[in-house]
Order: sequence, then C-alpha cells, then structure tokens
Amino acid sequence: MRIAAVILHYGNPQLTMRLQQQMLAADPQRAADIMVLDNCAPEPFCGAWQRTSENLYWAGALEYTLASVMGLGYTHLWFLNNDIMFDTRPPLLARAEARMARMQRRTGAIGVWAPAVVRSPYHEHMVADPRYQFRRVAYVDGIAPVISIDCWRQTGGVDYAGNPYGYGVDIWFSLCARRTGWAVVVDNGIVVQHAYHSTARTVSGFLETAARAENEYLTARLGPQYNELLQDMKLQWTDEEHL
Repeated sequence: MRIAAVILHYGNPQLTMRLQQQMLAADPQRAADIMVLDNCAPEPFCGAWQRTSENLYWAGALEYTLASVMGLGYTHLWFLNNDIMFDTRPPLLARAEARMARMQRRTGAIGVWAPAVVRSPYHEHMVADPRYQFRRVAYVDGIAPVISIDCWRQTGGVDYAGNPYGYGVDIWFSLCARRTGWAVVVDNGIVVQHAYHSTARTVSGFLETAARAENEYLTARLGPQYNELLQDMKLQWTDEEHL
C-alpha cells in the first residue's frame, strides 16, 4: 500500500497551508507523498505540486488526481478538502496505511476509506464513536476519502456526468464501490474536523448551482426518492470493536 495525500486547493491559501503543515509535521519522512493540487484557484498556492489550467471543480479534480497518482505508482489516493484539520495524534499517513491494512483482514479489499468526523450536519454515520475501531457503511462523503486505485479502475472511474461540482458524486462513487464488492469504511482511529462549505460560501451562487446539479444527478441514478433511500442506507452500518 502506498498512499498519495493530495490537498485540493481553491479559496484561501492559508487554509491549504494550515493543513499541509499539519500533515508535514505529522509525517516529515513522507513529505514527497503530501502534495497540493491548485485547482486553478484565483489565489494560487505557492509550491503546489500541480496547477490545473481551469477549475475542474471537486469531481473533475478527483478524476484528474487519481489518474495522475496512478502514473506515479501509488496504490491509493487520499483526497483532502483544504478546510479540514486532523484531531488525531501523529503520524497520519503511516497510521492510515497500517490501520487500513489491518482492517482489510476483516473486511476484504477496501475501496473507499474515510476518517471519522467530530461532527456532521449531514452524515451522522460518519461521526466518530470511540467505542469502536471502525464502521462498515454504505457510503461516505468526500471531505477526505482514501480511494483505492484498483477500485477506481474497476468501477469505471468517477462518474460525474452533468455534475462536476461534486456534491453527490462522492456518495454515488462509494455506493458503486460497495456494489462492486469493495468494502467502504469509516475509521474511528483517525478523526477530522471540517468547516463545511467554508470555500463554497465565498463564491456567489455556487451552493445553489451545485445543489441543483446534485439533485438532477442523484435523481438520474437513484430515482426521485433518493433522499429517503440514502437516509435508509445511512442507518445501515456495522460497528467493529477490533481491527
């Protein structure tokens, strides 16, 4: 297992730098594996690994980054929003790799892994529960997933037709991974805090545009009652006490 950690930069460079510095301090020997993708941000990020020629939005940037890190020989991509911070002691990359490897002995191959969150207004099945090691779930959100390159290839890539903004794409991708036979898990051993929509709120009209695209996208794939379906799936989890 070899994880590339890529922070998606758009918006405030200070947010991106704060997360980058936290990760570099946690895993100094893994500095080459911790990168920033500047998504053609209005405020460029100095020292970015790559800068795109246009705004790919979240979903397009995810597909682009998966292809890029595969070419560099990585087996997994940790795709990180820049408005998160870890609430877990170092190391981070090494800890994630070790925990995933141990989990896979219980779950089989993990397609999508995600850290637990301190709180979430949308996904209560991802809120950290220190009583358990990890949780098997139907889907995860996209604030900080680790995605297996093999899973991405097997599922046919990131399906974001009509919805590059990304809301809903994370859910659909992890549902597809699970339906293809890959495990989808939330890890209580690594926890993040997330400032929801901190960048999106700064772009006039973006949240409304993204919400319309998400509704059309999920309706096309899950039907008009997708909210009820996802609510049911959200509650279908299994907690595991041991790695």
